[in-house]
Amino acid sequence: MLVNTKEILLNALQNNYAVAAFNVYNLETVQAAIKVAEKENQPVIIALGERYFPTVDVEGFAALVKVMAEKTRIPVALHLDHAYEKESIIRAIRCGFTSVMYDGSKYELDQNIAYTKEIVEIAHMAGVSVEAEIGSVARGAFSDEEEGNGTLTDPQSAKEFVAATGVDFLAAAIGTVHGMYQGEPKIDLALLDEIRIAVNIPLVLHGGSGTPEDILKKAIQLGICKVNVNTEVSIAAVSYLEKFIEKKQIEHLSTIMSEMQLSMEPVMTKFVRLLSTK
Repeated sequence: MLVNTKEILLNALQNNYAVAAFNVYNLETVQAAIKVAEKENQPVIIALGERYFPTVDVEGFAALVKVMAEKTRIPVALHLDHAYEKESIIRAIRCGFTSVMYDGSKYELDQNIAYTKEIVEIAHMAGVSVEAEIGSVARGAFSDEEEGNGTLTDPQSAKEFVAATGVDFLAAAIGTVHGMYQGEPKIDLALLDEIRIAVNIPLVLHGGSGTPEDILKKAIQLGICKVNVNTEVSIAAVSYLEKFIEKKQIEHLSTIMSEMQLSMEPVMTKFVRLLSTK
């Protein structure tokens, strides 16, 4: 069933677990995410980044996810990830996304508040929840995200931001990266605790890929309710394709895509189980 992302995350907050938000790009990634969530009997968030709009028919994609969501008993949310343009957010709302992320992290706090507040007003009129970001997540290896400067979230700024904008959940920059870490991860859980105390809404961790499992578990105990996962899933699929190419044999495309989907499912299963464990 298709549900509002806020509904999923409030339940996660109340029951002290987190939900995986898998970035998807095609039919196979959507099918893998929903199949794994069904098998594990856990909710799932299907996330499409604004950066994929040039290669994905957004309206067709939304229709596909909505149909697949209505065929399953588990809660499925449809989320717009890292959107920078108001037009993209309005487009996503019109075709049925249940939450949107406006990323104004590149702006000074006052500007970020003003732009985010406008998005919140638009989205809430349509019953759509909003994620925003204070601070900036740096880009690691194998990521296709835009480069962030790695500025960590200031708890007092987060408190001011949430009160002024009315956002439903907040991405906290605590040292994770988009993509895979280059060197030892330096994740500030003490800062996360300060942010949790400062705000009373669900918190989001961007950069789940490569983050040590013990860190993820501690982060969930400190208020993280949504963990974004992209690069590890991508690596699994691309690794399968590389091994297939090495065989130097011709297979039907349908077989290749089916097996590629199977290669992603263990990675997704790992995250769903880890995040749902209390």
